[in-house]
Amino acid sequence: MNNFPLLPDQASTYATQVDAIGLALTSLTAFFTAVVFILVTVFAIRYRRGSNVNRKTAGDHNTWVEIAWSLPLVGIALVMFVWNVKPYAEVFNPPPDAEEIFVIGKRWMWHLQHSVNGIRENNELHVPVGRPFKLTLISQDVIHGFYVPDFRIKRDAMPGQYNTVWFTATKPGKHHLFCSEYCGTDHSQMGGWVYVMTPGDYNNWVRSGGTSAAPPKTPEQAGYELFTQLACGNCHKNQDAIRAPTLYNLYGRQRNLQNGKVVTADDSYIRKAIRTPEEVLLQGYNATMPTYKDSLDEEQVHDLIMYIKSLGNGAATNGKTAATAPKQGNKPTSEGEQQVTPVVTGATQANSAPQVDTALSNPTVKPAKPTTLPGNATSTVGGSTTR
Repeated sequence: MNNFPLLPDQASTYATQVDAIGLALTSLTAFFTAVVFILVTVFAIRYRRGSNVNRKTAGDHNTWVEIAWSLPLVGIALVMFVWNVKPYAEVFNPPPDAEEIFVIGKRWMWHLQHSVNGIRENNELHVPVGRPFKLTLISQDVIHGFYVPDFRIKRDAMPGQYNTVWFTATKPGKHHLFCSEYCGTDHSQMGGWVYVMTPGDYNNWVRSGGTSAAPPKTPEQAGYELFTQLACGNCHKNQDAIRAPTLYNLYGRQRNLQNGKVVTADDSYIRKAIRTPEEVLLQGYNATMPTYKDSLDEEQVHDLIMYIKSLGNGAATNGKTAATAPKQGNKPTSEGEQQVTPVVTGATQANSAPQVDTALSNPTVKPAKPTTLPGNATSTVGGSTTR
């Protein structure tokens, strides 16, 4: 029996909460099942056919008995509801200091990347004890389920949609990772391991580059290189231009779409602006940006998103003067080096700070004219770009 435990190991802070709720639900179920079974048995024997029992005074309704039976059950149900909602809500809302790990599910493997140090892993995940980690999941093809029984976490990786879940590991060791959604022929082979390490061992693992032979690139660095390779800076400059809006301080800002909606520039919005820009066309711009739905995979899209996020958070600048443009000529650095926000590259850039996108909230206001507009440039990310 030692090799066949009733429950998996408790290896995360969430596991103890889930097990306590599970034990309470199981106990309540067993208790009321026993009460009902005993009463049915007693009444069936006592009032069986042919028994010498007075049935003339049998009633069919008693308000006080019904209240006495119903109110305690309502109270128990409400207590269990509140108890369940708290950890359920918490597991999908990671703390601000949680380190992000980007997870892609695809037939039939898990691809994971640490956003802080850029280390990539396939079907394995290394984390230290006692540190919160946020998983951002998406699928490259069909629905997959990221499930670690020892952590008591399960979250679907959906095609075209980012999902999040977080955990803090508490027990060093090797913990099984499964796909909990049937995803095709080799679904049963889509698994792996989560290695929980002591902080010292984890730091040594990071310094050695993890499982990669080559020095890892952070998502910001990979996004910078892709941004440059696709010549996105030909249209996306330090300030709003005729062809496209600036990407500085984009993340978190309110965007006014041509369909009248106002949306927040979060990860999902930027992803859609890259893959299907015609769906989130901004006021004051034409549908001239090429689509990258079939030419960029989810990892490349995520790298671009992380690069754009490194250009500044505009949530605090809505309706106010935008922050000064980052110093030019620098690009993202690895963990441990001085982080300087990278510059948008491509054509000649304006030296002025990015302006608030008034053209997006008022289509009658013309966006600033760019300094250089190459004739055959190709651009990538934003509300509207052109070729």
